[in-house]
Amino acid sequence: MRVFVTGATGFIGTAIVRELMGAGHEVLGLARSDEAAATLARSGIQAHRGSLTDTASLVAGARACEGVIHTAFIHDFSAYAAAAETDRQAVEALAGALEGSGKPFVSTSGTAILAPGRTGTEADEPAPASAATLRAAAEATVLGAAHRGVRSSVVRLPPSVHGAGDHAFVPTLIDIARRTGVSAFIGEGANRWPTVHRLDAARLFRLALEQGAPGTRLHGVAEEGVTLRALAEAIGAGLGVPVRSIAANEARTHFDWLAGFVAIDNPTSSAITRSTLGWRPQEPDLLTDMRDNGYFTRPA
Repeated sequence: MRVFVTGATGFIGTAIVRELMGAGHEVLGLARSDEAAATLARSGIQAHRGSLTDTASLVAGARACEGVIHTAFIHDFSAYAAAAETDRQAVEALAGALEGSGKPFVSTSGTAILAPGRTGTEADEPAPASAATLRAAAEATVLGAAHRGVRSSVVRLPPSVHGAGDHAFVPTLIDIARRTGVSAFIGEGANRWPTVHRLDAARLFRLALEQGAPGTRLHGVAEEGVTLRALAEAIGAGLGVPVRSIAANEARTHFDWLAGFVAIDNPTSSAITRSTLGWRPQEPDLLTDMRDNGYFTRPA
């Protein structure tokens, strides 16, 4: 099918585009700049000019295709509430464009919206409102579209989506350790992050597009939970710096804006996703990927 992909030039989006094209689908990629359009063209992908804040462009892109995958998000953590509201408006526009068509619409959410400290499942609703759950409104909008004739589903991604080109939380932790000369964790470091390799995540988005039932939540999780202590120890070994615990009241000073994410305990299961779609992660786990694939040789 012809698929409209937002975030088509992003870290996860580029992997999804390759996965789709490898399976025989055609891609129309959202491009908000000439540079993005040129990047898509070099990959043989048609560009659709627009942006998340230009909902008319999103509607036009969705209506021109047989399915939609939405991965774009404004990752500005200094204005996270505004970014989440932009996302909600974007998914409302995309869902509206597909209303009554029966076409697939796969959107993106995060496992961090789940209640902390227990293993979350696809059946779990988002936790009560917090900074991490601001994206819950967008998730609800996507799932609600199933009652409006859209084959809509949501893929919840973990805090660490790793692989070549990663520039998110783990590289930020590495940069902090490199700059401060210490790889830190909070308290005992027993809190956990689920993880997934970007290529495994891309396969899940394709499966959701092709097979996902309307109104379903899917978990793009390969490892249910890597402890922050284990992650800090891997960073310490990779950089040759000491590893130590810091108190919770030191976290903001040490980790800056990332402190809240470093503190979360977010173990998450993908058992239902694996059972319903036959998804089987195949790529290296996070700590292996960090050790073997250049995480410690990338420029700060």
